[in-house]
Amino acid sequence: MNTGKQKTGMARLWQLAFTKRALAVFSAVFSILSTVVSFVPFIAIYYIIQELVLHMNDLGALDSSYMIQLGWLAGGGAIAAVFLNFTALMCSHLAAFKTLYQLKLEFARHIASLPLGFHTANSTGKLRKIVDENIEKIEGFIAHQFPDMIGSFTTPVVALFVLFLFDWRMGLGCLVPLIALFVIQGIAMGGKKSQQSIKQYQDALENMNNAAVEYVRGVSVVKAFNQTIFSFRKFYETIKLYGDWALAYTKSFKAPYVLFMAILHNIYIFLIPLIIWLSGTVTDYTGFALSAIFYLIFSLALPGSFLKILYVSQTGKQIADGVDRMDRVLGEPPLKETAFPKTTKSYSVVFENVSFSYQGLSPDDESISTEALADVSFTAKQGEITALVGPSGSGKSTIAHLIPRFYDVSAGCVKIGGVDIREMDSDYLMSIVSFVFQDVFLFKQSVLENIKIGNKNAGREEIIAAAKAAQCHEFIEKLPDGYDTVIGTKNVHLSGGERQRLVIARAILKDAPVIVLDEATAFADPENEQKIQIAFERLMKDKTVIIIAHRLSTVRGANKIVVIDGGKVAEEGRHDGLVSAGGRYSRMWTQYTGAANWAIKKEVASNA
Repeated sequence: MNTGKQKTGMARLWQLAFTKRALAVFSAVFSILSTVVSFVPFIAIYYIIQELVLHMNDLGALDSSYMIQLGWLAGGGAIAAVFLNFTALMCSHLAAFKTLYQLKLEFARHIASLPLGFHTANSTGKLRKIVDENIEKIEGFIAHQFPDMIGSFTTPVVALFVLFLFDWRMGLGCLVPLIALFVIQGIAMGGKKSQQSIKQYQDALENMNNAAVEYVRGVSVVKAFNQTIFSFRKFYETIKLYGDWALAYTKSFKAPYVLFMAILHNIYIFLIPLIIWLSGTVTDYTGFALSAIFYLIFSLALPGSFLKILYVSQTGKQIADGVDRMDRVLGEPPLKETAFPKTTKSYSVVFENVSFSYQGLSPDDESISTEALADVSFTAKQGEITALVGPSGSGKSTIAHLIPRFYDVSAGCVKIGGVDIREMDSDYLMSIVSFVFQDVFLFKQSVLENIKIGNKNAGREEIIAAAKAAQCHEFIEKLPDGYDTVIGTKNVHLSGGERQRLVIARAILKDAPVIVLDEATAFADPENEQKIQIAFERLMKDKTVIIIAHRLSTVRGANKIVVIDGGKVAEEGRHDGLVSAGGRYSRMWTQYTGAANWAIKKEVASNA
C-alpha cells in the first residue's frame, strides 16, 4: 500500500476498507440490498392490516390467497434480509482478513527497515498497541462496522421513501425527530472537541500500555524490594489518569446521549399529537386509521437502525485515530539505500570527523536533540583489537551502533575498507559486521534455532562446532532436550553468562570479518568471564575487533586503546604508553586498580 500522500481520519479508514476493492464492493452491495429488503415485511404488514380493516365486518370476505401471499412476502423478506446480510458479512470478513494480513506484514517489514534510533525513541508498548490493537481494530471495522455503516446510511434513505409512501403528513411527523437525532449526534460527536477527546483516549491507552510493559518487565525488582503496584507510581498513575479521563469523557456525553435516546425510543410521541390533530380533518377514516397504525408500528422499528449509526460513527472515529498513529509509523523513512552499492575486500574501520546527535529520532517529539559525538576520528585496523574506553555516557556505545549503521551520522563518515558504509547495501553491511551487546536477546525457540540466527544456512554440525568454540556445548548438553530445548519452557532459564555465550556462538557461526563487542562481559561472573574470554579468542581471530569495556583489565592487551570523553577522542595509544602519559586514561587506570583492591573491612567499635 502506498503510504506517500495519505488521507487521514475517516477518509483513510474508508480507503483501507476498499483495499480489497472487489470484496468491499460486493459487501456494500449486499448490505444495501439487505437494508432495502428488510423494509419489505413492514409494507407487507401494512397491506395485511388493510385487508383485515376493510373486511372487519365480514371476515368471510377476506382474500385468503392474497393474505397468504403477503405472509410469504413478509417472511421471505425477513429471511432474504438475513441471507443478504450474511453474504455481505462473508465478503467483508474475507476483505478484512486479507487486509489485516497485508497491513501487519507491511508494518513488520517497515519497522524492521527503520534505524535502531526509531526503536529506542519509541516504546515497545506503543508499537505493540499499534500491531495488537490499532491494526486489529481495522480488521473489526472492515469485517463488521463497514457493512453496518453502509446499511445504516442506507436506512434513512429507504426510510425516507417509506415514510412518504402512504401519508406524507405522518411521514413528516416521523422525519422531524429523525432530523433532530442527526443534529444532536453531530453536535455531540462532531468538531474539534470530539477529535481531541478521541486523541486523549488513544494517548491514555498508549501510556497505560507502555507503563504495563515496563511494569511486567520490572516486576522482579518490584517484588524484590517488597513493593506493590501502588508503589510503582508510573503504572498506577497511568491507570488512574485513564480512569479519570474515561469518567470525564462519559459524563460529557451524558446530556446529549440521554436526549438522543429519549427521542429515538419515543418517536411515536411526536406522532400521536399529529394523528389526533389530523383526525379532525379526514374523510377517509379507514385509510387514515391504516396509515396511523402503520406509522406507529414503523416508528418502533427505527431505533435499531439509528443506534447502529451512533455506534459505527463513534467506533469509526476511534479506529480512524488508531489508523493515523499507524500511518505516522509507516511514514517514518527507512535508512536510505544507495542506488549503486559497493563492496570491500579489506575490513579496517575508519571514523572520519564523525559527529552525531539524536535529534528527530522520535516522530512524537521532534525537539529531542542530544549531541552524542563531536568530530570523532580514529582507525581500527584489520587483524587488530581496538578498545574504546571512557566514562558512562561518553559516546562509546553510540560509536558501536554507528558501525553497523543503526543510525546515520550527522557529519563525517564511517568507512570499512575505505568504503563509506552509506554506499553499501544494508544487507551486505550486516553480513560483514557481527556485534555482541550487553543486552542479550534470545527468542523463545530451541537453542539450535537461536544459534542458527547467525547463519540460516548452517547445518547442525556447524552449529555444534560454533557452540563448542563459544564454550557453551557443555551446558547445552545438560539441558532437558539438548540443542532442541526451547528456551523459556520446562523451567529452562539460562544464566547471564550462558546467554552471553549463546550470542557469541551466533557471532562465531556468522564468521563476519568485523566484530563489535559492547560490554559483552558486563554481567558475567569470574568463571563465566574466563569462558567468554576463551570464546572471544576464537571469535576474534584475524578479524577487525572493536571492544567496549568498563573493566580496563580486559582491554590492556589491545593493539590500540581509544579514550572517549564527552563525545570526543581524548587520547589513543597502547596501555603502557597511555598510563605513562598521565592523561585521562592514566587517571581511569588508577581509579580502576584502586577499586579492584578495595575490600569491605570490619570496623570494631569500642564499648569503652
